Amino acid sequence: MDQAYFCLLSRALPVEILDCIFQELEPQHLPPLLRANRDFHVIGTRILYRIIPEMPVHRCIPCLKALCGSPTNAALVRKLSIDWSHHRVISNLFRLLRDALKHLTSIRHLSIELSPHDNNYGLAWVLAGLRAQLKTLGTSILCDAQLAEVLEAQPALVELGLRGFQTKQGFTLSGGAMPLLRSLRTVHAGPNVISEVVRGRPIEGVSLSMFLDDGCQPLDSLRLSTRPIKRLTIMSLDYTLAPTVLLPEIAKRLPELEALHVVVLMALFDNRTLQDSGPCLSKFSDLRYLTFMAAGSASIEDEGEIARTWSKACPTLRTIILPKGKVWFERDGKWTCCG
Repeated sequence: MDQAYFCLLSRALPVEILDCIFQELEPQHLPPLLRANRDFHVIGTRILYRIIPEMPVHRCIPCLKALCGSPTNAALVRKLSIDWSHHRVISNLFRLLRDALKHLTSIRHLSIELSPHDNNYGLAWVLAGLRAQLKTLGTSILCDAQLAEVLEAQPALVELGLRGFQTKQGFTLSGGAMPLLRSLRTVHAGPNVISEVVRGRPIEGVSLSMFLDDGCQPLDSLRLSTRPIKRLTIMSLDYTLAPTVLLPEIAKRLPELEALHVVVLMALFDNRTLQDSGPCLSKFSDLRYLTFMAAGSASIEDEGEIARTWSKACPTLRTIILPKGKVWFERDGKWTCCG
């Protein structure tokens, strides 16, 4: 296509239509359009910088430098994802990221994943220069006092993911911090961090890890929300409470759950144990979606019987996922599974 054709196309179609068309293109197809004419350059640049996905470090570095060198383009960024989990990063690169974040005045969604080595010391200073008001933040930076200060300055946060380790340093949030927070995801954070984030905030969805040493303290922390918890995901490596014990503990604290997903990687539960867990589900008043993943030897036929037993105890259930990974649901009065 020649230059004249592009000029004709840019004049024939409204900007809104061109914007929709350009959004359907793969990122690698945008640069040629940016060079076609001035109108295409404006539209294409806006789309190219709107979402910056995870990319290899050798491409990420020039990208961050470009953002620092062009405040106009940096202001177009709405989402940035950084994944350096497989690299040990030098301090100059952390400073480059900090400087780039200062220029992202309109960013709303930010994800920063660091390596286990880099997560051994505080790096929340990288986020200290943020001028934008984030809606979602996910980071593996240590949960320390410095990160708490960053969160204090983000009143628009709706979703927060804390994948970093909890430290012995104080992690304290004021009552007015993150007043709009609705969702919390943690990986290594203990009850103290969870309590600080949940307390006095309208959180309805939580994903957390449970560890043997903490007992049921993480569940106790969830009662500090100003709204009933509706969605809960629990991950565990070494937490071996049988479902006949764990489910009542959850129901006692969070009876209004609508979705519960439990993944216990190291535990082995047989058919009888899962069958006996059915009556425990009667304590949930609104549970619709239930997942219980663990090692087990139950057959598909056994899981079908378990699904029927659980649905009788909790009639509000709509879908059930058991260790085989099949999705069980009710159709024409009978419980069946996909495949």
